[in-house]
Amino acid sequence: MNIIALSKRLYSPPFSGYRSLHGGINDALSKTVFSGPIMGRSVHHLRKAGRFVIPRVLFVSRNLSTNVSSSKQPAFLRWYLKKVESHPFITKSVTTSLIYMAADLTSQMITMKPSGSYDLIRTARMASFGLIFLGPSQHLWFSYLSRILPKRDVLTTVKKIMMGQALFGPFSNTVFYSYNAALQGENSEEILARLKRDLLPTLKNGLLYWPVCDFVTFKYVPVHLQPLMNSSCAYIWTIYLTYMANQTKADS
Repeated sequence: MNIIALSKRLYSPPFSGYRSLHGGINDALSKTVFSGPIMGRSVHHLRKAGRFVIPRVLFVSRNLSTNVSSSKQPAFLRWYLKKVESHPFITKSVTTSLIYMAADLTSQMITMKPSGSYDLIRTARMASFGLIFLGPSQHLWFSYLSRILPKRDVLTTVKKIMMGQALFGPFSNTVFYSYNAALQGENSEEILARLKRDLLPTLKNGLLYWPVCDFVTFKYVPVHLQPLMNSSCAYIWTIYLTYMANQTKADS
């Protein structure tokens, strides 16, 4: 059926109802549209067919293009994005835990002596911190920032970066050092001494690293993937952080 015949068919009475009319038109129209280009006089007759036909065709084509683009994604990425959408909290927590585990193993490999071996208990501490604290807190933090500062312009992005450096960074690093020290059996005085020794240098070094990562994250990455981007940047940072956290006790 061509476009001209279809437009004549639209004016012929009667049909068995709007649903059959709507479905029949779009079935026939889909075959016609995708069997060849629509241009010139054909577009004119298509517009005369009815106001609801054009949006329906565009809707079909948009779905088709979306399905084609999503089908090009690797299977693992499609699976992961579905998990982020259906179970965002646990997915981001597990992802952060795995990244912290990998970062700590890398840190140990870099600093390990030739006769040394991996400290799997230390790796478990790092992984548990990502699972219990950092993953959930990142999810809540990025969701909160997207609500109070929804825009993506440069000024808004800078505001988010400043809030991260002033609030989230100091808080998460304080919890990290305290959590790790407590699991190593340090008492409150020893934890405070460690914070006095290690926290300020960590925050200073963070000012050299995180603003660039945060700018890319807030400016260009969708909100639901920002914790993943942040944790990916944290892989390099955590190599340094786990090294700092597992130094000898500070003098109390």
